[in-house]
Amino acid sequence: MTGVLMRARPLRTGDPAVRPRRRWLPSLAGTGALFVVAIALCGPLIAPYGPTEQLAMPFQPPDGVHRLGTDVLGRDVLSRVLWGGQVIVLTGVAATLAAGVAGMAAGVLAGLAPRRVGDLVSRLVDALAVLPALLLILVLAAGFPGSDLAVVAAVALATTPFSVRVLRAATRQVVVTGYAEASYARGDSRWAVLRHDILPNIAGLALADTALRLVASVHLTATAGFLGLGRGAPAPNWGRMINENIPGAPLTVAPFLAPTLLIVLLSVCIGLLADWFADTASGEGR
Repeated sequence: MTGVLMRARPLRTGDPAVRPRRRWLPSLAGTGALFVVAIALCGPLIAPYGPTEQLAMPFQPPDGVHRLGTDVLGRDVLSRVLWGGQVIVLTGVAATLAAGVAGMAAGVLAGLAPRRVGDLVSRLVDALAVLPALLLILVLAAGFPGSDLAVVAAVALATTPFSVRVLRAATRQVVVTGYAEASYARGDSRWAVLRHDILPNIAGLALADTALRLVASVHLTATAGFLGLGRGAPAPNWGRMINENIPGAPLTVAPFLAPTLLIVLLSVCIGLLADWFADTASGEGR
């Protein structure tokens, strides 16, 4: 048995005004996100040079040899762009998975627990949420210098509290429906109610929330790289590339503009997918 979580919205999923947008928007956003991820993961295989090779004068404009020019140390920008996305994508995904698992477990358990216990969990989560994300990153990165794992842990800690609150509220909304109450009255165990009534109804919302957390994780990971945290130079990192090459903007914009555009494209596409997941979850019952 399943309930349906609905939220007010001006147009329903089946409205003609919504259907044309749904046909192309998710595909376009998914294609853009996959494009950036493919560059990040497969880029080192096609990079023309090593990421640390000094090949020419600093801040050389794009030409036939260096398609995006050279950076602050005369390294090939295209090669560093192709090498530098792995840290952003893999760290962001790892932090999102950690936050998603912790947020799902804590949020669902808090929603199923008695209200006082759930409120206590929410207060503890709120205490963590008030800490600035950058402060968490700076503290952990300072304690474990040069460690990408410290950045993953900091980003996960910064994003988990919001998932807990969202999923707890969604779980409570399902628990009070007649479907869940009927299951309890029939003698179903909490595990059965969780499996058949709660998880199917919050899956869409959880997926949308995970996508939003991924956007936040990408931003925080790029910010950590911009600040020089995590794996240090000369290892390529899109965030660090922006910081390193801003001084050369009057000579050539490609060294800092290329990684900036890739980060923005990934964030926008994932954000659009998150919005589509949320609309689908609210407009189509299971």
